[in-house]
Amino acid sequence: MGQHIITEEKVFGELKKAIIETLRTDEGKIRPETSLIKDLGAESLDFLDINYRLEQAFGIKMGRHFVLEHIEEMFGEGTAIDENGQLTDKAVEVLKIRFGDNNTDFRPGMDMDEVPAQITAQSMVRGVMDILDSLLEKCPKCGNSAWQSEDSVRIKCGSCGEAAAFSNGDDLIKEWLTKIQAEKKLF
Repeated sequence: MGQHIITEEKVFGELKKAIIETLRTDEGKIRPETSLIKDLGAESLDFLDINYRLEQAFGIKMGRHFVLEHIEEMFGEGTAIDENGQLTDKAVEVLKIRFGDNNTDFRPGMDMDEVPAQITAQSMVRGVMDILDSLLEKCPKCGNSAWQSEDSVRIKCGSCGEAAAFSNGDDLIKEWLTKIQAEKKLF
């Protein structure tokens, strides 16, 4: 549907708080284009902590698997990552769609372990917004369209008080890949 209650700016603010608490870094270092790994020194466990903090803040469930893992699961082993652990042409095409064509660092033959360094604050904000935008038009409990947020972070029904439920990140990635496959016939 696309909710208009929580803004990208609010998500970015909550992400900055999560990054600062997790990485103990200066707020001034965090910009939309900041790579959490290259610029801030994040490690894989840090992503889990940041994701957890975002889940707690917004009442959502972030994806547990990266898009490459979903490609392999949905379209077959070797579709995204070859036997040497390198990205295939199709994986690069999907990553450029997902992260934007401006990211020229993705290339066929790139080691898959280099991909997480491409995750920026903005790509994390987009991931949270995708989940928040899965908000149903009407509350499943009372059937009203009265979504609101008193704190600009958690959405609830203004009629019955029910907390909003969202699709989880992994399901949204799979839906997106299915759509991309239908449109582009990549796999």
